[in-house]
Amino acid sequence: MAVTINDRKYSKSVSENRTLLEFLREDLYLLGVKEGCGEGECGACTVLMNGKTVNSCLVLAVEADRTVIRTIEGESKDGKLNPLQESFKKHHATQCGFCTPGVIMSATSLLERNQNPAEAEIKEAIEGNFCRCTGYRQIIDAIAEAATLLESEVKK
Repeated sequence: MAVTINDRKYSKSVSENRTLLEFLREDLYLLGVKEGCGEGECGACTVLMNGKTVNSCLVLAVEADRTVIRTIEGESKDGKLNPLQESFKKHHATQCGFCTPGVIMSATSLLERNQNPAEAEIKEAIEGNFCRCTGYRQIIDAIAEAATLLESEVKK
């Protein structure tokens, strides 16, 4: 299969029953993608495939052939966190950190579609991501602030 992941092209053979999650973690060592439930319920394995969120535990690696995948590893550039990641840091929204990569990828998808989301839209965007630390307030605040920062950057 041929796939672009975080702006890097890969060409690899994969077995037909290997999940995208397994491919990312075990073949490419992109360990920011987490396996939580393994059933698409918790969102810890969320990545962007052609700009849309997917639970990588439910996608076969071969289904990602000729797609563009983004994982949390591709969100920082030159060692610098992006505005959304900085906002998570500022608001202490990472908590234990297990769900954070998936939540950030879901929020990234939202902010690329909607740069001024209402709180209800933020909640809807991350409803497939479970935080076992139960601290959604900080996560929502971080996404809202990042949206404000990104919107002001666009206006400059």
